[in-house]
Amino acid sequence: MKYDSLKVFHKLLQEDSLLVMETYYMAKQYYLMGYYYERIAKNPDSAFINYNSSKRYYQKYGDSSWVGRNFLNMGTIQKDFNDFFGSKETLTEAIQFLIPDKDTTYIAQSYNLLATNHRKLLNFADAVEYYNKAIAISSADEDVLIYKNNLAVTYIDDKQYDKAISLLEKVLKDSLLIDNKDEYARVLDNLAYAKFLSGKEDKVDSFVRALEMRIQNNDDRGLIASYTHLGEFYSKDDPKKAKSYFNEVIALSKTIKKPLAEKDALKFLMQLEPANVNLRDRYIFLQDSLYEQELNVKTQFAKYKYDDKEKQEENLRLEKENAEKALEINRQRTQKMILFFGLALLLSGLGFIIYYFKERTRRLVHENRTAKMEATLETEAEMSRRLHDDFGAGLNQAMLMVQGDTDKTKVLDRLDGLYNQSRNFSREINEVDTGSQFKEEFLGMLRHRTPESAKLLISGSKDVDWEGMAPLSKKVLFKVLQELMINMGRYSKATLVTIGFEEKSNMLKVAYTDNGVGASKEDLKTKNGLRNTEKRIQAIGGTITFDTGKDDGFKASITMPN
Repeated sequence: MKYDSLKVFHKLLQEDSLLVMETYYMAKQYYLMGYYYERIAKNPDSAFINYNSSKRYYQKYGDSSWVGRNFLNMGTIQKDFNDFFGSKETLTEAIQFLIPDKDTTYIAQSYNLLATNHRKLLNFADAVEYYNKAIAISSADEDVLIYKNNLAVTYIDDKQYDKAISLLEKVLKDSLLIDNKDEYARVLDNLAYAKFLSGKEDKVDSFVRALEMRIQNNDDRGLIASYTHLGEFYSKDDPKKAKSYFNEVIALSKTIKKPLAEKDALKFLMQLEPANVNLRDRYIFLQDSLYEQELNVKTQFAKYKYDDKEKQEENLRLEKENAEKALEINRQRTQKMILFFGLALLLSGLGFIIYYFKERTRRLVHENRTAKMEATLETEAEMSRRLHDDFGAGLNQAMLMVQGDTDKTKVLDRLDGLYNQSRNFSREINEVDTGSQFKEEFLGMLRHRTPESAKLLISGSKDVDWEGMAPLSKKVLFKVLQELMINMGRYSKATLVTIGFEEKSNMLKVAYTDNGVGASKEDLKTKNGLRNTEKRIQAIGGTITFDTGKDDGFKASITMPN
């Protein structure tokens, strides 16, 4: 009768909008309903849903401890239905909310269940670790005995029989175990099973004692374990008796609705009766049914958690909308004043921005013109120096040769050299052809400037849209690469020069490298030609960086609009 009242009161709480606002009472009520469906009504789905709802209200109320307890109950349900991965995830969340100074018992239970999940998934090392954590943190001596028993079972599953026997013998001697008949029978049965598997004992006495205790205690789950162990014990020497025990397992598993135990018993029976087709068919049917059931359970529990998360997010969204509506009322009250002052500020700011951008545009135009002018003047200065130092010196030498009655052939050779020098000089200062022949003229210049002692490698030129490149960019590229090649030919003593082109996002990237002697930072500062290349590139909105060192080659990276 009291459970009927619980259900009626739960319905009233859900219908009464005033009581729904009492977050604490809703959290408590949903927890009680979860307990009812789990322990009394045996309805795990409804239990899971109610624990999940209780958890949500406790989160809203701000009680971290009870949030963790709900997660613990949900993880236990998932474990009981073989959703071991989902249970691990839920229990991990439980530990995050449980308070160490307050909830040591529940944290220990979480560790114990995590260990069981790992054991079921055959992760024995992790199972041992979590069982030991549960043992270390637990303050209840009876719980410690249970956790040690579980740890021993893990050792048995992992075939570490000596460890299992040593641990179970110590547990069996503990006086606290005598008062817990179910757990005493379980320890006794596990110890006998470990000794049997290890080959150290072939007596059935301990198995029988544990079985008798479980019959007296009406421990159906324990009876399944005893019947199964006795069936294994007799499988080799007395197959008939073994079959009778396995049949007891099957009958009992059907009574208490534990199909997994029936499947395990059928597995042993098939080994005793390999020709029995009915056993095989029943085993396959159960295996398929259990797999489908486990899959549905895992999907269902995951869906419950997902739906709850969606509901929480929806509630938060509604709360946000209500808060925004309330703020909107206040916002409208002050909007006119803000609008007035904002308009005045906007007009002032707009005037300042217009003035700023006008001044900035004028300054940038002036700087751009200055940069171009500096580049032009430095180019002219460099040409003048070369005309005076190189060509003028050569011409003066030829005049001295004529005055000194030097052999006519040598004079002619010298004049021919001066002619070639003037022709090359003319090429450098001539206007660059930016039309359809630019690519051929540009690549021809690179090859022409490569000394006979060096090898030139060019990559990526076929992928560049030379026709679409702006004329000014063509001129600057031609002059800059020409300067780099001249500098290489004069000073670097390079034997290999590589130039790579890459066009990307309306920008052209050029990578120049030679294996010459390089230059120090001080040398770079004194080379007018290289400084001039920087100004040329900067004048069109590009960049050039040099990477070199004494006896370490020379690299230049160019980025410019194409």
